[in-house]
Amino acid sequence: MIDLAGAVACVTGGARGIGRATAVALERRGAKVWIGDVDADEAARTATEIGVKAMHLDVTDPESVASFHRAASESGPVAMLVNNAGIQHMGPFAEQKLAAYHREVAVNLTGVINGMHEFLPGMLERDRGHIVNVASMAAKVTTPGMSVYCATKYAVAALSRAVRAEIAHTNVTITTVMPTAVHTELTAGVTLDLLPTRQPKQIGTVIAESARRPGREVTVPKWLSPFGLLEEVTPEPLMQRIKRLATRNEPPGHFDADRRREYLDRLDR
Repeated sequence: MIDLAGAVACVTGGARGIGRATAVALERRGAKVWIGDVDADEAARTATEIGVKAMHLDVTDPESVASFHRAASESGPVAMLVNNAGIQHMGPFAEQKLAAYHREVAVNLTGVINGMHEFLPGMLERDRGHIVNVASMAAKVTTPGMSVYCATKYAVAALSRAVRAEIAHTNVTITTVMPTAVHTELTAGVTLDLLPTRQPKQIGTVIAESARRPGREVTVPKWLSPFGLLEEVTPEPLMQRIKRLATRNEPPGHFDADRRREYLDRLDR
């Protein structure tokens, strides 16, 4: 358990969406918040608006992660790390550019590895700290058209579980948060009307509250928790039909290109 009042908390991918909402929730609970984002300008704007500190951060670069850690440590030892940075490519697996998938793995999985590897040793030395790895319900329920995204989030959940077992004898905790579809840029142009959805603020609140009551794997909403088991025990042909119904029989990864254009353009930069 971490008392956020006066504690230093770091959030990756903090300029927008869930990261920004998490920074707001942490700051309101008295934490000294640092946000890092590959979009330094947007991170600076966000920091000014919500009253936190910001710097450029590329989670795929270990030296960038180390620099972020050093900067935040000027405010005190880091008590909480939120590995939130993530990207999402959509569409049939065979039709996507391989470089895009490599980038998705680098941000969504390698970024979490880099963050944990940089921040965890200090937490273990102090025997105090909390890490939140933001995964997704895609870690439990695979989604056609989001194959590599699902793979990275499954890997984040497995990584978290394995490291959690390694450090179970300490006072350092790791929580994996698995949200349903959230109204952020990642879901821009995607039909979500048949899915349970949440706003970034709701996920940020769950993440911030995990410092006080760290769970192991937290689905948002909670009632989605059994769905991973449901996928495991349901015959795959039947599950495929259910998923086609849930996406209104649209092609895998279908989205409105015009509504998603701004996000895709930013990914290509």
